Amino acid sequence: GRAARDLVTPLSDALDTMPFNRNIEIGRVALCNLKADKRYGKLLVIVDIIDQNRVLVDAPGVKRDVISLRRVAITDLKVDIERACDGAALEAAMKSADVAGKWAASAWGKKIARQDARANLTDFERFKVAVARTKRSALVKKALAA
Repeated sequence: GRAARDLVTPLSDALDTMPFNRNIEIGRVALCNLKADKRYGKLLVIVDIIDQNRVLVDAPGVKRDVISLRRVAITDLKVDIERACDGAALEAAMKSADVAGKWAASAWGKKIARQDARANLTDFERFKVAVARTKRSALVKKALAA
């Protein structure tokens, strides 16, 4: 028969075919997605893992704190930091990794920015959008009729 070692695939092969890329790890960027939380909508970096359900997060302008993993959504972004690094090192690493720029360029970041822009429209700006949509619709109908 075949030897047991021939049946086991090397770990490197298993890691290449893993279905998930967004692992909970130190340096992983997460988005706080619980509206009741004061950090809602902020990008946070995991600086330490406490247990299976909680992590220590930090970001520039945010107080370092423990947060439940249920309150955050893990992103594809990752910052190269040491475990439990200080705020200055974290800020430098975030700047060098261009976290804000990459987030703004991502589809998820663009969607949230678009939602925020629409939510902050004034009554007159909403009216102008409605008029522009009506004009565009008329042009499309005219082009399709021709």
